Amino acid sequence: MNTPGQTNLRRSCLLSGLGAALLLAGCSSPPAKRPAPPSGVPANPAASRPRPPGPYNSVRNDVTMVALSLLDTPYAWGGRGPATGFDCSGLVAHVMREGGGLRVKGSAADLGRLSRPIDRADLQPGDLVFFNTLGARHSHVGVYVGDGRFVHASNPRTGVRIDALSSTYYAQRFEGAHTLLD
Repeated sequence: MNTPGQTNLRRSCLLSGLGAALLLAGCSSPPAKRPAPPSGVPANPAASRPRPPGPYNSVRNDVTMVALSLLDTPYAWGGRGPATGFDCSGLVAHVMREGGGLRVKGSAADLGRLSRPIDRADLQPGDLVFFNTLGARHSHVGVYVGDGRFVHASNPRTGVRIDALSSTYYAQRFEGAHTLLD
């Protein structure tokens, strides 16, 4: 014979199980049927239209992803690799080699001479952005990653980081956009 406590426990378990079964049944009900589109109209009009070519470029994407993967790497003057750290031109050379298959070397000013100037409005991920941070033309360089931001080897205190072109410091020192791609 069951005690009142056992009966209440069984009742509670049965109700819990029944509630769970009803909940699951509600989740597994078939979706509501939608009326068929009129004859001659595709069910998904967007699927029948050719997709316009987008700005996606696998090399630019790879360059951007390599640059972003190096965030927080230490700064090292003359540094050329993630194991030792980077300076700004070393970061760009590494990113272009690993992400874009391009072998470039030299200082930020050298990279400015090697690359093709473009309008700031035409900046795309993977392009280079140059600044005058030391009182000399193209004394600092970074990799543009989109949305007005760039990755660069900033200084020994912060290492590789991301900054906005619109930040007060960099906006005042911006010298131009260049590309090594396309």
